[in-house]
Amino acid sequence: MTTPVVIAARRTAIGTAFGALRGVAADELAAPVLRAALDDAGLDTVDDVVLGNVFGPGGNVARVAALRAGLGSGVPGVTIDRQCASGLAAITLAAAMIRAGEGEVYLAGGVESASTAPFRAWRVDGSTEPGEFYTRAPFAPAEIGDPDMGPAADLVAAQAGISRQRQDAFAARSHARAVAAQRAGRFDAEIVPVRGVVRDERPRANFTADRLARFRPAFTPDGTATAANSCGINDGAAAVLIVSERVWRRLGVPGLRLTGSATSAVDPNRLGLGAVPAMRRVLDRTPDVVEFTEAFAGQALACLDAAGVDERTVSPDGGAIALGHPWGASGAVLVVRLFGTLVRQRAGGCGLAALSAGGGVGVATMWETG
Repeated sequence: MTTPVVIAARRTAIGTAFGALRGVAADELAAPVLRAALDDAGLDTVDDVVLGNVFGPGGNVARVAALRAGLGSGVPGVTIDRQCASGLAAITLAAAMIRAGEGEVYLAGGVESASTAPFRAWRVDGSTEPGEFYTRAPFAPAEIGDPDMGPAADLVAAQAGISRQRQDAFAARSHARAVAAQRAGRFDAEIVPVRGVVRDERPRANFTADRLARFRPAFTPDGTATAANSCGINDGAAAVLIVSERVWRRLGVPGLRLTGSATSAVDPNRLGLGAVPAMRRVLDRTPDVVEFTEAFAGQALACLDAAGVDERTVSPDGGAIALGHPWGASGAVLVVRLFGTLVRQRAGGCGLAALSAGGGVGVATMWETG
């Protein structure tokens, strides 16, 4: 009776950095999502809140968000950083605590506010003054290789033989699916309004493959990753309410059961492939729906090919290329989307949620409806 089951799943709209959610701090993004997920289930308390976050503001964002959400001073909160996989790692951590019998009701997910993330600087020669400003922490020791995400995505796509044409077609399909889902209202029930923002900002109705073909390489001169077939920089939060099977059965509500999870790592120079070993470990059947964070079309396709996943099953309502990639939240967005498709829309069946992250790390999970 300790099988983890998601019984509620919510997210904010995903905003473009310095766009509609530009003035909303990370805890302010997360708090209404936590509150909404708990209210959806009709519960009034949780054992803990586990949130992923990458770029700040530092401290324990989960604790601050839990207090802001009115969960009570007795709910502790813990914040984790597994880079872009943080949101999904937070969910697997909460699931592990349920399996261990430490608790039975958790809020888990992630949040990122690129717009309000603090500037960071290295100290130089022990100086008390800020020194060299930097945009990201190291993913790996420099002597091993610590490439930026874009050049690494170009390398992975080239080595996997993923053509520019295939990448542009994949990205165009992501936008077309997201626009269709918006128009059909399929995101409405999962989005929590934050300062009146209820619509994802990034999807573009006019992003056809022909138009995407005009974009120049964004990261390396002869690369295939462009601004149009890659994700954006975004703000957003997502969370699920995950409970033990005992609680789920007592409540008698629909749910999404976690049937497998794995975390893996590869050479950090090919960091976009980090999810592949984890995907292979959890894929015990063919999933009906796949949610994979499309950081870069070429990188995503290389992972899907390596794991034997049909790209047509991926992101049926659009993925990160169209919706955006709020780093710490993106892994949780995957589970919110699976819940929306398999449970809320009553499609039923099983689904895979997976993504790769900085440093060559990856997380994968398999889910099935109850």
